[in-house]
Amino acid sequence: MVKSSRPTISDVARAANTGKTSVSRYLNGEQNLLSDDLRQRIEQAIARLDYRPSQMARGLKRGRTRLIGLIIADITNPYSVDVLSGIEAACREQGFTPLVCNTNNEINQEQHYLDLLRSYQVEGIVVNAVGMREEALNRLQQSALPMVLIDRKIPGFACDMVGLDNNQAATTATEHLVQQGFEAILFLSEPLGTVNTRRERQEAFRRTLSRYPHVRAESAGVPLHDSETLDTTLRQFHASHRGMRKAIISANGALTLQVARALRRLGLNWGSDVGLLGFDELEWAELAGVGITTLKQPTWQIGYAALEQVVSRIEGNSEPVREQNFSGELIIRGSTAR
Repeated sequence: MVKSSRPTISDVARAANTGKTSVSRYLNGEQNLLSDDLRQRIEQAIARLDYRPSQMARGLKRGRTRLIGLIIADITNPYSVDVLSGIEAACREQGFTPLVCNTNNEINQEQHYLDLLRSYQVEGIVVNAVGMREEALNRLQQSALPMVLIDRKIPGFACDMVGLDNNQAATTATEHLVQQGFEAILFLSEPLGTVNTRRERQEAFRRTLSRYPHVRAESAGVPLHDSETLDTTLRQFHASHRGMRKAIISANGALTLQVARALRRLGLNWGSDVGLLGFDELEWAELAGVGITTLKQPTWQIGYAALEQVVSRIEGNSEPVREQNFSGELIIRGSTAR
């Protein structure tokens, strides 16, 4: 008979010359029920066998797994990386372990991971929905687990949400460009669809510029990797406002990178030929040319707050659905200088 290489609780009991019940009491912190001699024998047996109890099995026995599912649409997105850091820090403090699932924006993966997380009996789910397609978001409504959305709301789905105060952020960004003397401003985003973050930022942009009738306001939606459409949009915006100070607001960090590349292809320099302001702080923003002005999101804090909120729901918080919005910070660099 081949013995398992991993020691079991039965092995510990035999080595300590006692029963499994006494070992279980020791492992569960009920050591006051054991004699000093028995407690010492169990402790020595555990050390000698290098026994490590299965945390999953112990959790299931108590009806708790202490697992949190984390669904990410695109783990390569800098926003998602920073949010994940905040979630992981909060998990450590709260005593939970995150199970990270990267859907890579593939719709079928969404359902696969939801089923997988259920099989692992996670206690709640945090969905970092930045970049997530609408079909995938709709599938999330099928889950009855405590859930918190980051960055996006789902139309018709009552769920806690944590993200940026889009009205404050877009208003701050637009006001800055007006104060810097720009006379024509293009708000550029990926196609709006039903994505509330894009719509809220664009609406705040237009609402702000309605107070400045001398500034021309334009907006356009361009798919993230459609370089031909992006080039055409930027070329037309530049040509139709000749002689005016022009600026572009990019609605997220991934798009800002594509805009920077497009401007280089078109031979336009940010800071001289055109102004450029992007949502999301990017590591390379201060190094690109004269530097790119950004609207920094408190991504770490957003991730931390999302985990706190889902744990609150797990522990029985039945208050009405809550939306937590964090303020953004404008980081001014040469791309919007006078």
